[in-house]
Amino acid sequence: MTDLITRLHIAVAALALLCVGTSFTSRAIASEQAAWAALREGAIVVFRHANAPGIGDPQGFRLDDCATQRNLDAQGLDQAVKIGERFRREQIAVTAVLSSVWCRAFDTASLAFPGQVRREPSFNSFFDDRGQQAAQTDAARAILLGWSGPGTLVVVTHQVNMQALTGIGPASAEGVVLRREGEQLRIIGRITP
Repeated sequence: MTDLITRLHIAVAALALLCVGTSFTSRAIASEQAAWAALREGAIVVFRHANAPGIGDPQGFRLDDCATQRNLDAQGLDQAVKIGERFRREQIAVTAVLSSVWCRAFDTASLAFPGQVRREPSFNSFFDDRGQQAAQTDAARAILLGWSGPGTLVVVTHQVNMQALTGIGPASAEGVVLRREGEQLRIIGRITP
């Protein structure tokens, strides 16, 4: 009898975990659907650059020389292309694309949205200079709050910037969709290529 009760407890626990997992997956799908709908209406999406192995940049890197920086690998190049393909498939009207000056961010943006990218230093990484975080985040937030369309604004930046702007630490090539509400930016959902 004790063995049967133990097996029943295990079965109930497994069913509960399955329900929690299904609920989480359903919420994530609903969040992504809401995000794509908002983008069709002219929201903002802030992407972390596509996959570039490592952390930070090599010592002595230069912004004017991609060979000295951490760059996209084959997976990152594929992710960047897929971002653009997904936007076209979802029929998102992209009006402006802003990118960090770092090559991995600019390359992500350029592969996804060829010919549309403008470098914007307010979205540069402050990973190695945390003293710049507050001023730079304020400047980036002002750009996002100033967006009035028409169409969608796409920004490609870095994990530290996205964490400071949204409180979310995204995966490579993950986007956070925002909508301006007064003087606030409301998170609508997250998207992946």
